[in-house]
Amino acid sequence: MVLQSSLKSCLQLSCILRTPKAGFRSTTSGGLIIQSVSDDVYQNLAVEDWIHDHMNLENRQVLFLWRNSPAVVIGRHQNPWQECNLRLLRQKDIKLARRRSGGGTVYHDLGNINLTFFTTRKKYERMENLKLVVKALKALRPQLDVHVTDRYDILLNRQYKISGTAAKLGRTTAYHHCTLLCKADKLVLSSVLKSPYKGLKSNATPSVPASVKNLLEEDPTLTCEMLLDAIAEEYAAQHQIDHHVTFINPTDETLLPGINNKAKELQTWEWVYGKTPKFSLSTCFNMVYKGSVLDVKVAMDVKHGRIEVCNIDLPEQWLPPALCNELVKSLTGSKFCPSETTTLVTTLLRVCPQDDELHSKWNLLCENMIMLM
Repeated sequence: MVLQSSLKSCLQLSCILRTPKAGFRSTTSGGLIIQSVSDDVYQNLAVEDWIHDHMNLENRQVLFLWRNSPAVVIGRHQNPWQECNLRLLRQKDIKLARRRSGGGTVYHDLGNINLTFFTTRKKYERMENLKLVVKALKALRPQLDVHVTDRYDILLNRQYKISGTAAKLGRTTAYHHCTLLCKADKLVLSSVLKSPYKGLKSNATPSVPASVKNLLEEDPTLTCEMLLDAIAEEYAAQHQIDHHVTFINPTDETLLPGINNKAKELQTWEWVYGKTPKFSLSTCFNMVYKGSVLDVKVAMDVKHGRIEVCNIDLPEQWLPPALCNELVKSLTGSKFCPSETTTLVTTLLRVCPQDDELHSKWNLLCENMIMLM
């Protein structure tokens, strides 16, 4: 991998990225290959947004290479409760991000390469981009059986998915990004991409499950760096440019003005969860209290990540209806979120009668409601 470290190269890149849109017409045409030095998913997604929003691609195409520390990334119109195990993500300290493109949910770690192809909307052609990746892989290891499907996936040995695709088409610019499984942790991947929810109904875009395999399982002599270099080399050859990869820091405001605000927005609860299409949850759980088992039914409507309607059905003799109604009233309008519900429950304890048995039942009910989220 060639690092452009000279002052001249940095100034040229700064000029290309920061020149007002009208000024891009005077810049040299051709391709540009950029790689992030960050492994933060929010920072790297922010770079995609920045290039899409600010860079004039009329005479230039850009390839952005990036890798993330463990994260689950959902599509723009997806439901995180439907797509992944949120409790497990929290336990393993794995980040959850929502990108601005469509498509399905993917697991990222440092064994997963991300490629983003930027063009004008007129020149957008994701099949050609994927063929470029396949050509690079075959140039590196001719024995690899890899091909592109009609669904814009890349399969290994005709059955294992090693790359998925998503895209964002703007008015004049567009980008297509895809993943490439090199040596990702498949045990973590399979566990976090399995939702524990039952009875969830949503119009959100569902992911399509697939059997996956790492390229390094097929050829252990490969490395992520080799694959990145091969793709960059093939991109350079096809666009007739020097095989140079320019490394950028996604937090560099001098190069990418406003980039940190974009990254912060991508981390907000309102974006990650609040953009979820409306959904409903109808489920039940068992509570064990003093040797007896109680069935509790819960129904909720959730819009913009907040509970619009909430119903909790349990026997009146087990808990006074007034207490249950207080819980329903407090949940209505609140975030469908374990931390916010925990805060609400703590506050409601003050109105609970000073009765040990009622307190025990109340805590048991609240703990189970929190676990639903």
